[in-house]
Amino acid sequence: MTPKILALALLIHAPAALAVTELQFWHSMSGAAGEQVRSLANQFNASQPAYRVVPVYKGSDEESLAAAIAALQAGNAPHILQIFDAGTGSIAASAIKPLYRLMAETHETFDPRVWIPAVSSHYADRHGKMLSLPFNSSTAVFFYNKEAFSKAGLDPNQAPRTWPEVQAAALKLQDSGATTCAYTTDWQSWILIESLSAWHNEPFATRRNGFEGADAKLSFNAQLLVRHISLMSSWMKSGLFIYAGRTNGGEAKFASGECAMVTSSSAAYARIAKTARFAFAEAPLPYYDDFKGAPYNTIVRGASLWTATGKKPAEYKGVAKFFSYFSRPDVQAEWSRQTGYLPNTLAAYELSRKQGYYEGRPGIDARMKQLSHRTAVYAGGLRLGDYTQIRALIDEELEAVWRQTKTPKEALDTAVERGNAVLRRFERSGKR
Repeated sequence: MTPKILALALLIHAPAALAVTELQFWHSMSGAAGEQVRSLANQFNASQPAYRVVPVYKGSDEESLAAAIAALQAGNAPHILQIFDAGTGSIAASAIKPLYRLMAETHETFDPRVWIPAVSSHYADRHGKMLSLPFNSSTAVFFYNKEAFSKAGLDPNQAPRTWPEVQAAALKLQDSGATTCAYTTDWQSWILIESLSAWHNEPFATRRNGFEGADAKLSFNAQLLVRHISLMSSWMKSGLFIYAGRTNGGEAKFASGECAMVTSSSAAYARIAKTARFAFAEAPLPYYDDFKGAPYNTIVRGASLWTATGKKPAEYKGVAKFFSYFSRPDVQAEWSRQTGYLPNTLAAYELSRKQGYYEGRPGIDARMKQLSHRTAVYAGGLRLGDYTQIRALIDEELEAVWRQTKTPKEALDTAVERGNAVLRRFERSGKR
C-alpha cells in the first residue's frame, strides 16, 4: 500500500471522536466588548478538542432580538443566542430549551444557588428555575465628582444616600459654581422607572411584574414614581437636572466634568475611569427612606444566553459545556475585569475581591452590595412581552415631562395605558 493510499485509509477510518462540533453563537456586542466575546470563545475552544464556538455579531440588541425571533420561527436558529434583558419576555415565549432542562439532560453539573439571586431571578420562570444563562450584567448606580464636591463644601468621601440628600448636594453644587450641571442620568426608563420601583419593592406591573401570567397590567403610575418624576421635573425647571438622552449620554457629560452627579450603569465605571480627569466615586442608587423597608435590591440590565430547540444531542452537550465553562469562578472573574460587567456568581465576586480588583476603585463594591440587599416580591425583575416597545414609549412620555408639555402624572398614566395596549396585543398573539 502506497503512503498516499495509507493516509487516505487512515482518514476514512479515523475515529468519530476527532470530529469537531461547531456551535454558532449570535451576539450583539461590538468594539472592545466584542473582542472579549471572541476571546472567551477562543479560550473555551482551546480548553477542549470536541467543540468549537463561533461568535457572530448580529447588530444592536434590538436587531439581534429580531434576528433571533425570526430564526426561531423559521427553525434555523443558531445554537447560542445572546438576548438583552428587555427581550426576555418575548424570547421566553419562543422555541427555546430552558437552561435548567439543558443542563439536566446533558448531565452537566449546574447549581442555580451559585448565581447572585438578583441576577438569576431576572432570567428565571415563575417557579424560580433558570431559563437562560446570565451573561453581561450591570445594575444602576450613582457616580459623583469628588473634586466638585470639595469645591462646593461637600464631603468628597460621603455620597448622598437619599434623593432629598441628592437635591441638597445639587443646590450646593449649583450655588458654588463647581460645575455647570449638578445631575443627569442615563437609561431613564431603566433607572428612573424600573430600577427605582425594584429598589423600593413597588409593583411595576400586576401578576408579580408579569412573572405569573401574560395578562399582567402595568401599574407603575403610583405614588413612588409620580413623586420621583415630579422631583426630576422640578430639578429640570431649576437647572439642577439636564436630560442627556435615552441611552448613555449622561455618562459623557459626567466624564467631561460638565455634570457632577450621574445615575448610570455600573458598566460605565471603566469607561469613565479612562476619560475623567478628576477623582470620582461610585455609590449605591439613592432612595426614599420614608418607604417602608427600602432599599431592597436593584435589578440587572444586560443580556443572557439562550439555546434553541431542535438541536442534536452532541450540539446540546457542547452548549452545556460552554455554559459550564463560562460559569467557572475564574472565567467569570476575568470576564468581569476585562469588560466591566458584574461577576454573575458569588464565587466570582469573592475571587475578584481576594485578587484586589475592588481596591483603589472608590465605592465600586456598591454595585454588589445593593444587589445583595433583601430580595422581595417586586425586586426580582420584569417578565413582560414586547418590552422593547414599552421602554420606548416610557421614554417618549418622560420626554414630554422634560419639555413641560405633560405633568408627571399625565405622562405616567399615558405610559401605562399605552404599555398595556402593547401587552394585550402580545397576549392575543398567543406567544406565551
